Amino acid sequence: MATSAKTAIVPDLAVDLAPSHPGGLRLKTPVLTASGTFGFGDEYLDVVDLDRIGAIVTKTVTPEPREGNPTPRTVETPAGMLNSIGLPNPGAKDAVREKSRIWRDLPCPVVVSISAHDESTWTELASQFDGLTNVVGIEANLSCPNVAGGLDFSTDPDRTFTTVEAVSKGTSMPVIAKLSPNVTDIRPIARAAEAAGAHALSLINTVLGMVIDPDVGRPFLGAGVGGLSGPAIRPIALRCVYQVAGVVSIPIVGIGGIVTGSDALQFFLAGASSVQVGTATFREPRSAERLVTCLHEYLEQRSHESINDIIGSARQ
Repeated sequence: MATSAKTAIVPDLAVDLAPSHPGGLRLKTPVLTASGTFGFGDEYLDVVDLDRIGAIVTKTVTPEPREGNPTPRTVETPAGMLNSIGLPNPGAKDAVREKSRIWRDLPCPVVVSISAHDESTWTELASQFDGLTNVVGIEANLSCPNVAGGLDFSTDPDRTFTTVEAVSKGTSMPVIAKLSPNVTDIRPIARAAEAAGAHALSLINTVLGMVIDPDVGRPFLGAGVGGLSGPAIRPIALRCVYQVAGVVSIPIVGIGGIVTGSDALQFFLAGASSVQVGTATFREPRSAERLVTCLHEYLEQRSHESINDIIGSARQ
C-alpha cells in the first residue's frame, strides 16, 4: 500500500503590528530596517531586495532641517559602535516633497520616524505624512540621546503619555512609540505609551555611552556622549522586551544588536512580534533579507505554521 508523502509546511511570516488600529498594520515579514541605518529607503534600492522585508523605517524627520552634531560623529567600540549623528535631515516639508514619490514606488511599506520638541509640534509633524501612498505608520522617536531634550519624552511616564497622545491626534495611521533604555524601569514608560494610544512599541533605542581619546585627553565624539548600538547592547534590549511583554498587550518591535538568526529568534521568544535590523546593515546591507531566510528555515525545520507560534514562548 502506497503511503502519501508528507506535505511540507510553508511558514507564514506575516505579522500585524497594530491589531488595535482599525486598519491594522499587516506586514508580510516581521523584519524591518531600523531608523537611522537605512536612509529614506532609496539609497539601498540597487543593493537590497526590499520586496523581502516587512517595511523600512526612515531616518528621523524633524519639523525643521537639521545639520546634525559636530564631528566626529561615530566611533567603533568593542562589539558595537557609538554615534552622535544628531538627526540630520531636510525637515518635514522637504522630506515630503523629495521623498514621497520615492516611498510611493518602493516594493515594501514605509514607516516614517519623527521627532519634535513639544506636544503641538508633534501633532503637526505627524499630520504631514498622513495620506502619503505606501506610508503605513509613524514611529515616534521619543528617545534619541543625541539631540537636546531628545530623551525627555521617554524618561517620565506622564511626558510619554502626553507626547504619544499628541502624535496620535495628528495621524490616522498606527503609531509606534520608540522607547529609551536609559531609565531605571522601562515598564511604567511602556504602559504610559500604551494607555496614550500607541499601537506598538519599539524597544530599544541606543544606550548612552562615551569614548575618550587618551592621546588628546578629550571625548572622541564631537558632542561628547553618544548612543551605543550593536551586539554589545543586545542583552539589554532583550531584557527590556521580556519585561515589557509582561505588562502591555500591544505588539513589541525588538531592536538592539541583531546580527544572526539566533539573535532575532531570541527577541521573538522573549515576546517581540517583529524586529528591526540597524547597525548590522552598515557591515552587511542585506542583513534584513538574510534574517528573513533564517526565520523561515527555523520555522520550517520545527514544523511551525506561523511566526506567531513562537512569539513569547520563552515566557511560558
